[in-house]
Amino acid sequence: MLRVLAVDDEEPALEELLYLLRADPRVRTAEGATGATEALRRIGAALEAGPGGAGAVDVVFLDIHMAGLTGLDVARLLAGFAEPPLIVFVTAHEGFAVTAFDLKAVDYVLKPVRRERLAEAVRRVAGLVGERAPLPERAPAADQIAVERGGVIRLVAVADIAYAEARGDYARLHTGTGSHLVRIPLTTLEERWGPRGFVRIHRRHLVALDRIDELRLDAGAMSVRVGDAELAVSRRHARALRELLMRRPR
Repeated sequence: MLRVLAVDDEEPALEELLYLLRADPRVRTAEGATGATEALRRIGAALEAGPGGAGAVDVVFLDIHMAGLTGLDVARLLAGFAEPPLIVFVTAHEGFAVTAFDLKAVDYVLKPVRRERLAEAVRRVAGLVGERAPLPERAPAADQIAVERGGVIRLVAVADIAYAEARGDYARLHTGTGSHLVRIPLTTLEERWGPRGFVRIHRRHLVALDRIDELRLDAGAMSVRVGDAELAVSRRHARALRELLMRRPR
C-alpha cells in the first residue's frame, strides 16, 4: 500500500490527480502539495521521522513546470538524501523525458492524465517498493537535512551543525556560517543525531560533542563554549557531559 505525495502548483490539476490516485486500491494515502518548497519541507520531515513515521512518503508524483523550483530541481535535491522517495513525473511536456529518466524517475506520465496510464505508473511503483530490502530497526541518520531560507530549499550537512536550539515544535540549527529554522522538535533531532555525537546539555540545546571548545564552572553553574556561543548546561546533564568530554579522544 503506497503513501503518495502529489505536487502541482495548479490546484485543479492537483485535485484531479489526487482523485485518481485515491481511487487506486494500491494507494494507502495520497496527499497534495501546491509547490516545490512545500513538497521538500514535507519530504524532509518524513525522511527525518523514518519510514514508519507520520507523513512517510513512498513516491512523489511531480509536475515539472512550477513557479520557483521546477520538478526537475526537486528531483535533483532529493537525490542528495540517503533513502529518497521514488519519483513519477506528471507533465504536459514531452521534451523532458530523457532528463527525467536520467534522474532515475520510475515513470513519465503526460497530461491530461488518463486513469489507465496512471494505474500503470502506480503498478510500476508498487513493484519497486515491494522489492526494496527491509530497513534495519533503526535507520542511520541522514547525512544532510533540508532547510528553507527566503523560499529556497537547500541541504545542510549534519557535520556542519555545531548545535541546535529548541523553539517549540521547531529547532534552530547553528553552523559556522549562520542558522536555519526547521520544523522538527529537538527531541526528534536528539534521537536521530545521537549516533553522530550530538548530546543534550539542556532542555533547550543539543550540541555536537566535538564542537565543544571549553567546559566552564562558575559558582556551581556549568556552561560550554561552542565557537562564539556560551551555552548553559543543566544540572541534569552536567555529570554525563563531563564524563563524555573526559573520554573524548584528544
